[in-house]
Amino acid sequence: MPELIVVGDRVLIEPDDGEQLTASGLVLPASVAERERVGLGRVVKAGPGHLVPNPEYVEGESWNASKKAGRYLPLQAKPGDLAFFIRKESIEMTYEQRKYLILPHHAILALVRPNHKDILDEILEADRR
Repeated sequence: MPELIVVGDRVLIEPDDGEQLTASGLVLPASVAERERVGLGRVVKAGPGHLVPNPEYVEGESWNASKKAGRYLPLQAKPGDLAFFIRKESIEMTYEQRKYLILPHHAILALVRPNHKDILDEILEADRR
């Protein structure tokens, strides 16, 4: 999905909308799970971050064109992270027949970052499909 560019402080998430098992053993269908306030999903892509002024930029220095007026502060969310997010902040979209959610980084409540071996295993498994 290299042609899909996520902009600014947005995060693209593949939601985990399957059936859920409650603590008492009841199975909740996906339609009930969607009504929950907090969602769960895997981060697919993250934008470049928050645009902030570059303190090193000086407008009159035409000889130093390498410095830009703005720069990005990177986001905490990285591809492969499991994200808990505020569901009402998300926007649903379909890309290549798959359902995704786009949401601002501030709507993410917590991240679970797998270790590098887990990420490598997931990539290898996805390549086999």
